[in-house]
Amino acid sequence: MAVGKKLNLTDLINNWRVQTLLLAAALLGGCATYTPGPQVPVEDLHDVQSDSIAGVTVSVAMLTDEQASNHFGVNFRLLGLQALWIRVENRSERRYWFIRNAVDRDFYSPDEAALVLHQGAPRKSSDALRQYLRDEAVRVLVHPDTIVEGYLYLPRVEGGRYVDVRLAADAYHAAEHHEQAYEEIAELRFGFPVRLPDGEFDYERLDAEHTYAGMDLPDLDEDGLRAALRELPCCAMNESGTEQGDPLNLVMVGAANEVLTALSRSGWSFTHRLSLRTVRRMLGAAIGGDGYPVAPVSNLYVFDRAHDFALQRARATIARRNHLRAWLAPFTFNGMQVWVGQVSRDIGVKLTASAPSLTTHIIDPEVDLTREYLLHSLLAEGLVSRFGFISGAKEATLDAPAYNLTGDPYFSDGKRLVVMLSTHPRPYYKVRSLMWEESADPMREGQSDAAREHPESVPVEY
Repeated sequence: MAVGKKLNLTDLINNWRVQTLLLAAALLGGCATYTPGPQVPVEDLHDVQSDSIAGVTVSVAMLTDEQASNHFGVNFRLLGLQALWIRVENRSERRYWFIRNAVDRDFYSPDEAALVLHQGAPRKSSDALRQYLRDEAVRVLVHPDTIVEGYLYLPRVEGGRYVDVRLAADAYHAAEHHEQAYEEIAELRFGFPVRLPDGEFDYERLDAEHTYAGMDLPDLDEDGLRAALRELPCCAMNESGTEQGDPLNLVMVGAANEVLTALSRSGWSFTHRLSLRTVRRMLGAAIGGDGYPVAPVSNLYVFDRAHDFALQRARATIARRNHLRAWLAPFTFNGMQVWVGQVSRDIGVKLTASAPSLTTHIIDPEVDLTREYLLHSLLAEGLVSRFGFISGAKEATLDAPAYNLTGDPYFSDGKRLVVMLSTHPRPYYKVRSLMWEESADPMREGQSDAAREHPESVPVEY
């Protein structure tokens, strides 16, 4: 185009068409036809999980990025999609509907996925891909004595996700056959923590069965557990054990897989370990204000080692997230593993020369609010059988705060949240209190003296 020439509408349209064709050529590698790859054998799928309820067996697995690209013939990773393999074997006499929204409200229809994967592609190739995605999609209606198998197309999530598969019994079919006790089979719910390791996630190195190999760990009763939790250090430490970090304000009781499942199901994401690659990515996200939903957390130390695993609930940018670290304790409770943790909320980022990424997060000083947030996220999913509070964390006030290793102030009532996990969904009215100690109102702790003087309860006048 000559300098100074004005673009009219026709020029803009033609220019857009050229760019679209260039994009299509890049995505297709110059090919004008679409050819799908071979089926992925079940035995080659990563971490296939299955469960059976009332004569129905559900199996799930997530295709790796490489498997998705090979099978569908297009780059799922590049355009932010994943393919979840689902198999439903219905050996009951009932007809069920697969509620896809329960897996992910933002799932892609086959036609929508085709448009995303082949934007601007030649018509013949796009039509072939669209039809193949339709043919490979898992069906929604599952008839008695049948097996339904296929894929659900999802927004890409790193590390893995909790897959909630719900099958709703067909009410018309039940009424037609005058089935009794319809309420008992009205909804079948299957839950799977699907993980996709990439070599960088901290949970990949978790080996809870060998953490204390060769040691005879004490198995505590309830009184013994209370005493042991009170005697734990108040806070996580630096590597040398000379300085206190964030408060140890969390205890979870359950096997490693149960803990990871409960947190994943409650919306917490797995985290990367600190490495050159993850630090570089984290620094880039901090500078650009971008998201990094599986960003690593810095190392803090308890029991002379860094955390065994960490999880987080990320927000739009890396500067803001809820995160927790957990360490396996050197004792058990009634034969169950005990995990000691630290949970806090990041609300900003600041520069520091003491961190490998040259940045560190600023924590929300109202740490008890984040402790409560974790409890509520577990309660909302019905994953708590009992909970309570015990002294032992760092107690500090708004006027005389404590400080973590990076100099961020915080205040707390000094209590640790103790959660006995439930392996099956439990309604809130069935959750029981440990009746150990009472926690303060975490919102009231951060209010001014004038606000605190306001009565906590005011009689209702009728």
